[in-house]
Amino acid sequence: MDFVAIDFETANERRHSACEIGLCVVRNGQVVESRAWLIRPPELRFNSFNTYLHGIAAQHVRNEPEFDGLWPALRPYLEGRLVLAHNAGFDLSVLRSLLTYYALPYPDLRYSCSLAMARKVWRGQLSYRLNALAATLDIPLDHHRALSDAVACAHLAIRAFRQHEVQSVGEMEEKLGLKAGRLFEGGYVPCSSVKPKPTGRRRADRNQSYP
Repeated sequence: MDFVAIDFETANERRHSACEIGLCVVRNGQVVESRAWLIRPPELRFNSFNTYLHGIAAQHVRNEPEFDGLWPALRPYLEGRLVLAHNAGFDLSVLRSLLTYYALPYPDLRYSCSLAMARKVWRGQLSYRLNALAATLDIPLDHHRALSDAVACAHLAIRAFRQHEVQSVGEMEEKLGLKAGRLFEGGYVPCSSVKPKPTGRRRADRNQSYP
């Protein structure tokens, strides 16, 4: 299964205030590359709570490129790929907000959420936050740093896909009940949960008669 896991950190409450992005590239179920970039937000205003979480402040990004300067390097990682994030609704809204703010066309990609995936694969957890799942599954994590969060998200998905023998986006929907969302030029469709399709074995069991 091939995909790219991403994570954004933001400077303040505005979704286009991204100050860091991390990504982790997975091919054939193996991590092959991981990278992170600091980003200068359009406005150098950092909420104290955000800085408390990720440790990034205005002085760390003052001389870094803004998102539109990074986009030519980032886009090839995302275009035409399956993109995963933990709580993908947030990270994909950050991406859309940045693209809209800088008047950049949306890439064409599919995406899904490792948080929704974990709720289906590891039922009964007290928490599905990334740090709680990483601790339970013994995945190293420096929480709220974009690179570490993206890598942890990737390893969660790798384990989930292996456990359920998922090798394609279609099988992700059939076996896990996760319908991929889409970004495309001019709009997007959110990812969603659906009822997994029954396997052939289950259909046979259901049709079997008992004395």
